[in-house]
Amino acid sequence: MLDIHVHLGRIGPVHERPACTLSVQQLVNHMDREGVRYSVLLPLESPEAVSGYWTTEEAMEAWALYPERLIPFVAADPRMAGAAEQVEYFAQRGCRGFGEHKTGLAFDDPRSMRLYAICHELGWPLLFHSDPEINADEVGLPRLERCLQELPNAKFIGHGPGFWSAISADDDRAGGYPTGPIKAGGAVDRLLGEYPNLYADISAGSGHNALTRDAGHAGEFIERHWRKLLFGTDYLRPHQDLPQFQWLREEAPVDDEQRDAIAWGNAAALLGLA
Repeated sequence: MLDIHVHLGRIGPVHERPACTLSVQQLVNHMDREGVRYSVLLPLESPEAVSGYWTTEEAMEAWALYPERLIPFVAADPRMAGAAEQVEYFAQRGCRGFGEHKTGLAFDDPRSMRLYAICHELGWPLLFHSDPEINADEVGLPRLERCLQELPNAKFIGHGPGFWSAISADDDRAGGYPTGPIKAGGAVDRLLGEYPNLYADISAGSGHNALTRDAGHAGEFIERHWRKLLFGTDYLRPHQDLPQFQWLREEAPVDDEQRDAIAWGNAAALLGLA
């Protein structure tokens, strides 16, 4: 398996530490237990992301300890002086993608677009979080669609409540974890079908909720887009509940080829792994 979405470090609220601190050794032990071959390390470098920071430099240090198991991405706050230079610097030092992009700007803010353009030039995956206050978009995700059109060589990977709520055509951009039947024709469904450079990260409560709230829709959605779905957990603290493992192994309406693609093959192809 390949987990596209993992964090380390002290990124929870101060009053919850050290209970929310995940070490690189704990991560690798968890990977061994669950049969995960690679995990993608996603730094968090914007104040809206979490109650703390985990920098690209720290991700690189963890990668140096387990270079055969971990894959580092670079993150940079687009509002920071030198953000583009930071992305380019770490691209030259072994990072394989950009993210987690989690910034309190509109999705297509010009400052973010400058970083997306670097991903386009490099042919990189770009994993973003979206909700009403972070990488904000409107009904139908027009800002995301603009980026997909203008930067076709960047591989956008959607994540978060603001992305997954748009699986349903009645998405009102309130975010959160909607319940009940999914209305056909949602923006996520349409964009995954129309744009080869959009993928979906099934991690966290948002991804799990979207794929379990309506069993009938889930089967049809996966049949259409199984080559675009990437296994991920958003693992960031010890003893965290990670329902994606049980879902993919026992509950998902998939055959063996589809399961293997979601668990490994789709992400491996994006990252250029054998």
